[in-house]
This record gives sequence, C-alpha cells and structure tokens, in this order.
Amino acid sequence: MQIADTGRENSHASGGRGADGYETRKQYTVLAMNTLAFTVNFAVWTMFSVIGIRIKEQLGLNETEFGLLVATPILTGSLVRLPLGILTDRFGGRIVFFLQMITVAVPTYGLAFATEYWQYLVIGLFVGLAGGSFAVGIAYTSAWFPKEKQGTAMGIFGAGNAGSAVTNLAAPLIIVAFGWRAVPQVYSVAMLVMAVVFWFCTYPDPQLEARRQRGKWPALSDQLAPLAELRLWRFGLAYFFVFGGFVALALWLPKYYIAEYGLSLQSAAFITMFFTLPSGLIRALGGWISDRFGGSTTTWWVMWVCIVCLFFLSYPPTTLVVHGIKGDVQLHIAVGVTLFTILIFIVGVAQGIGKASVYRELADYYPANMGAVGGMVGVIGGLGGFALPIVFGIAADATNVRSSTFMLMYAVVAGVMVWTWLAERGERAAVLEREPALREQMVKVHLLDVRAVPRWLTDWRPDDTGFWQLQGRAVALRNLVLSMPPLFLSFAVWMVWSVVVVELPKIGFTFTTDQLFWLAAAPGISGGALRLAYSFVVPIFGGRNWTVFSTASLLLPTLWMALAVQDPSTNYAVFFAIALLCGLGGGNFSASMANISFFFPRTMQGTALGWNAGVGNLGVGIMQAVVPLVIYGGALAIMGGTSQSHTDGATVSRVWMQNAAFIWVPFILVATIAAAWGQNNIRGVKASFGEQVGIFRNKHAWILAWLYTGTFGSFIGFAAAFPQLLSTLYPASELKHWAFVGPLLGALVRPLGGWLSDRLGGGKVTLWNFVTMLVAAISVVAFLPSSPNDATLPWFYAGFILLFVTTGIGNGSVFHAVPNIFLKLHARGVAGGDESARKRAIAEGELEASVALGFTAGIAAFGLFFIPALIGISINATGTPRMALIIFVAFYASCVMATWWWYRRANAEIRCD
Repeated sequence: MQIADTGRENSHASGGRGADGYETRKQYTVLAMNTLAFTVNFAVWTMFSVIGIRIKEQLGLNETEFGLLVATPILTGSLVRLPLGILTDRFGGRIVFFLQMITVAVPTYGLAFATEYWQYLVIGLFVGLAGGSFAVGIAYTSAWFPKEKQGTAMGIFGAGNAGSAVTNLAAPLIIVAFGWRAVPQVYSVAMLVMAVVFWFCTYPDPQLEARRQRGKWPALSDQLAPLAELRLWRFGLAYFFVFGGFVALALWLPKYYIAEYGLSLQSAAFITMFFTLPSGLIRALGGWISDRFGGSTTTWWVMWVCIVCLFFLSYPPTTLVVHGIKGDVQLHIAVGVTLFTILIFIVGVAQGIGKASVYRELADYYPANMGAVGGMVGVIGGLGGFALPIVFGIAADATNVRSSTFMLMYAVVAGVMVWTWLAERGERAAVLEREPALREQMVKVHLLDVRAVPRWLTDWRPDDTGFWQLQGRAVALRNLVLSMPPLFLSFAVWMVWSVVVVELPKIGFTFTTDQLFWLAAAPGISGGALRLAYSFVVPIFGGRNWTVFSTASLLLPTLWMALAVQDPSTNYAVFFAIALLCGLGGGNFSASMANISFFFPRTMQGTALGWNAGVGNLGVGIMQAVVPLVIYGGALAIMGGTSQSHTDGATVSRVWMQNAAFIWVPFILVATIAAAWGQNNIRGVKASFGEQVGIFRNKHAWILAWLYTGTFGSFIGFAAAFPQLLSTLYPASELKHWAFVGPLLGALVRPLGGWLSDRLGGGKVTLWNFVTMLVAAISVVAFLPSSPNDATLPWFYAGFILLFVTTGIGNGSVFHAVPNIFLKLHARGVAGGDESARKRAIAEGELEASVALGFTAGIAAFGLFFIPALIGISINATGTPRMALIIFVAFYASCVMATWWWYRRANAEIRCD
C-alpha cells in the first residue's frame, strides 16, 4: 500500500531510506528534535529542585512544605500524560508537542513574579505541563521506527531525562549571576526557541499520514481499551519506581547533599549530576539491552541492583558505644559522601536502563496504542515523582533521620518486586485457564503443579437457587462480612476532618471559620471524583484485589495527618492536601458496593447492600464518638508523639491530636490482611471501558444520582458540617459533643431502608422518605436560633436527628431501586425475545447497574463538599446558615417531584414498586 507521507518518499528525492521503508534522514532528524525538546522540557519540569531551595529559605518552609513545593509540578506533569498521549495518537506528535511547549513557556515566565507560597504551588501546577511532553514524544518517536528498533529509539529519546542534569548545572550558574528569579525567565525563552526550531525541523509521522489517507481515526474507546488490562498496571508500577523514583531523587538530592554533608548549593547541584546525567544518557543503552535480552529480564536485573544499593544507602549515621576493658570505645558508622555518590550513581544508571526496558515491554504488547498506553504508564510513573518527595519530607520530619528517604525507596522497590512477581504469576495462570490443553501438557511434564486458584471464582450464579443454597450463600456472606470493616474504616478516615477541624483553633492553628468549613468540605471534592473513577475498577481489577489496595491506601492520609497536627507551623495548604487525600476513603464506597452487588441474587441485593453500606456509614458516627475520647487519652502506646496545649474558653488541658489518625492505623492493617486472605474476585465480571462509560449517557443514571445526592449526599455533608455548625451557633452548649448521634443513627437505620424496600418496594419507600426529609428540613429552618442562648436548641437538634434518620432509610431505598430500574430497562428492550436474549439482557442490566451504583455514589459524595461549603459561605456572607438551609429545602422538594414523576405516578416511564 502506498502511504502518502513525507516519511516514505522516493529515495532518489530524499537521500535514501532504510530496509524498513522509513526515510532514514527524517527518522533521525525527528528523533534528535524529540530528544532535544524533551531535554528542555525536563529541565523546566525539575527546576524546583534548585530554585526550590532558595524559595524554602525565603519563605521559611519545613521539610513537608518543601516536598509539596517540588512535587507540585510533577503532579500535573503526570496527570496530563494520558490525555496528551491520546491527542498524539489522534492528531500526531508534531502539532501536539509544539503547542505543549508554547503553553508551558507562559507560566514558566510568570513564576519569576510569585511571592506567596500558594502562588508558587498554583504556578507550579501549570509549569508541570512540561512533564507531559514525555507521552507526546514517546508516541511520536515510536511511530517513526519498526518494532525491532523501537527499544533503542525510545531509549535515545528517553535520554532527555538528562534535562535534570542540565538544571543541576545551569540553574546554579544563573542564580549566582542574576538571582534565582532569572532561572524561570531564561527557561521560558529557551522553551519558546525550542518550540520554533522543533516545528521547522520535524515532519508529520507516517502513522498519522496513513490514517489521513484512509480517513480512519482511532476511536477513544479503542485507545482506552488496553487500560482495562491488569498487565498495563504492572508496567505502571515498575515505572513508578524507575521513573518516579528517579524524578523524586533528582528533586531531593541537592538539598540532601547540603543538609547531610554540608555542601554549598553549587557543589550539591553539581554532584547531583553524577546521578541525573548518567541516568538520563544511559537510557539509550537500556533500550539496546532490552532489544537484545528482553524488557522483562532487564527490568528484573534493574530492580535487584537497586534494592542492594538502597539497602546500604538506607543505613543512618550511627555511633556505637562498646564498653571495653579499659573504657568505652566509640564506633561511628556512616555512609560517606564518596561512597554515597558511588551508590547513588549505580542506582541512577540502573533506573535509566529500567526506564527503557519498561517501555520496550509496552512496545511489544501495545504497538498501535503507544500514545494512550505510554501516557497511562507515564501518569503512574510521574505520580511517583509527585508523591515520593512529599513522603520524603513527611518521613524526615517524623523520624528526624535523613536516610529515611532511602528506607522508603527500599520499601517501594521491594513492593514493586513482590507485586510484579505476583502479577506475572497471575498472567500465566490466566493463560493456562484459557488454554486447558496447554495446562494439562505442562502438568504431565512436571512444569506445573496441580493447584486451584481459590481467589478467582470462575462459575458464579447467585440467582440459581440450587447453586446459591449449596455453595454460593457461604461465599457471598464471607465476602460481605470482610467487605464491611474496610468500608467502615474508609468512612472513618474520609470524615475524620469533621472532628479535627473543630479542635484545630484550640491547639494553636489560626484558621478562620470559613477556612475550617472548607477543610471539612475538601474530602468531598476528592472523594466524589474518586467515587466516579472507582465505580469502573471492579470489572478491571477484581473486587478482592481492589479492596486490598484501596484499604491499604488509607495509611497515607492517616499517617500524614498524625504528623501535621503536631507541628503548629504546618501551612494551611498542607492541611488542605491531607484533607484531599482523605477522599481516598470516600472513593472506596463505589468499588465496595459494586463488588458486593455481584455476589448476591437480585432478591437479596437490597438487604446485602444495605448492610454493607450501613456498617460503612457507621464509621462516621463511631469516628465522631471515638476521636474526641482518644485525643484526651494520652499518646498511643506504639505511635507516641508529643502532646499539644488545648484551650477551650478558660480551660487549658493537654491533648494528643495525632491520636485522631493513629487510632485507625492498626485496624487498617488488620482489615487489609483479612480482605487479602478471605475475599474473592469473580472472573466473569468483565466490561470494556466503552461499555462502562456508557452510563454517562443514560438519563436514569443522572436522575438516580440526583436522588442519591438527596439521601447520601445529605448524610455525609451534614455529618461533616453538624459538629462545626453546633460549635458556631451554640459555642457554650455541651450538645456539640453529641453531634455524632445523628450520623450514628443514620448509619444504623440504613439496613432498615434496604429491608423495607425488599418488602414494600424501593420507589414507594424513597418517595415517602423524601417527603419526611422535606418536613425535617423545614423544621430545621423554623427552629434556627436567633442568638447563642436561644431556647430552640433542643428542637433544632431534634430536627437534624430526624433528617439524619431519613437520610439513612433513603440511602437503603435508593440503592435498592437502582438495580431494579436498570434491569427493567434492559428487559423492556428484549420483550418478546427468546430465552438467550432475556439472559443476555439480565447480564447486561446487572453489569450496568453495578456501574450505576458506583456512579450515583460518586455524584452523591460531592454532598460532602457542597453542604459544608454552602453553610460556610452563608455564614460568611450573612452571619447565619439560613440561606444555605433554604436551598436544601428546595432541593428536597425537587427530589420528591423527581421520584414521583419518573418512578411512582401511574404513567411513569419506569414504575418502581
């Protein structure tokens, strides 16, 4: 087939082409320009590693705040890699790369004029777009080379990581000559020049021209389809260490050399080049090695070399006192600067090779989707570069040991090795399951033991009465029981700020009332967004696998919070970041509910989901009751920490605010282990990304999300706002200490809502529940106090308690209605069809219902953000929450009308009894 593109023109006109059919001169011109452009972008992306030290001194930042500062550009540079990769597959790397560089140059120049910490963080987010250049360049490069040469070509391109070495060399010189603010200005001009040179020296790639000729463009669903494969996430985790770890150390090492070895900024930045420069340049050799020996083998060698070196780097300076015969003998053991530099050089070289080997494996499996796939792996790797510097700072502040940086890196690479081994074993098991003849042959020649794979259920038929009674019931109940504690802890962590914010001003943090309400609301932003994302994960990863991962992830916000509240100098931005991370707990709900829905027959789903969610919701009330007790109870035996002075009016006492977070750590560990040991995945639950995102086009998904926002959104939002609201309206009343009663009752009655719906019908219970909610909300407005000593307090409190109870019942009834509505929709589409069509419709309805459960939960979770935020805005603007409460009354009235119109009236589109 003739391809009308400038990459494969007649050799007489173009100066020759290789045996692969590509024009050699243009291949290597594009490769050179890509590598140079990536080098400039990487230099811009990592410039905070040098100028951040000056900003730290200027603003007096602690280690955690410095870690957040240098990591902020890495966040956006990571997150934009997937969309930029998709755009590259669609429009070609040349135009996308050019526009990306022009876009980055503007905020880079503006960085020179920032003065406040929050300004550096915001501008840093936009500067971080430079990191997205990798996804563009890797796809653009691979499009110019055949498969057998892609490892080497992508390795050469990846050598642009040496841009961090350019920063280590050039930035200190610019700082000495002109001051640190000249660095972003010079880099901005360099970026603009690079963009112009790139545009005039590159060409449209052959794959793009072939698509133009055929008039065929990749569909978004096709581009995203590989993201559903577990193998891709294994590659991403390996890249988390080799690339994310590289970026994190490149940002951290200059400051480490200064603090640990007393070097000057110029010397520290120069010596850091012994890590960054070889690691970048060796990537080209890594591509060649991967082409020769295979990407998987090369990656394993990389990880073994790194774990050995990191073991020695982790050892902190230690003084041993030996009580000798003639007196004490002191032995000082430490890693000197020379040995340290040699070890870090070896780690850098290994990571450089690993960066190439991971992408060599990607090219083997996904040659036609390198934009989207490479972008997703780049996102995961880049998130390592974002998260690790923050964790480095937290660890240094917490342990007072600088080598804790390398202890963490050691833990990361060990975790990656274990996960990679397990994932590869799982992939082999899946292949053997699909090929029984191959499995039988391997057993015969003793290459495989005869063992079952108990974690995956391959034949799951809960609606088959015989199957359910014989074996299904016991398995489903075990999974339900082990699902409840992780969800309970998820809600506790998600909502812990609702109690902590009330106490922060009393231990010395000078935040305004409006800021406190925003802190309570922040987990709702991330929790809602994560719920939407988590609603798609069970068919991809398996319910057990995701429960283990998501439960373990709760350790990040809890441990960080425990450290932050002990430091009175902690910045508000840091608290806000921790609050956003608490949203990890909110996201877990969608995956948990979708997972449990697959285990139970339709006639029991209301009760099962009610119990799962009810125990989960119980975490809110229990947390609000337990946390005020443990913070007064002294340091926890293992965790420890210093106490804080707590001033409440004229009463001064000692509290241990860190206990609000530490109390959950051992339970999180136990719940994670229990889920890994006792839960199951269901093998047949699979869906393409395109099938799942179709939920966004379904009208009833949005209507049900609106209704569930009225129930669960109210429950979670008022649970967060109620303690602070009572404290603001009735500062002298002791009733604020009983704010937990409302969320506790709301959680306890949620199973009742599911039980009533199983017997009376979800639509009927939902309608009358909303009518009661409307009455309760009106009573709250009616009894709103006019002064702190108003006698209406008991009635105001009672109105809220009724509101909490109705949210609990409504949570159960709406979640009962969701699967019934989607099953009726699909059954209606095959009315009059044969039995196979009916079964297929039921299967499709069940799958869509599971996604809808997560989707509605995701939308409703934003109630945690909007309710405290609206109350805070109302109090800030008018001095009273009345305006916000009136808005809530109108909202409940709309829920009554929506339920009646769509699901209860005689001619309703889907009458739900």
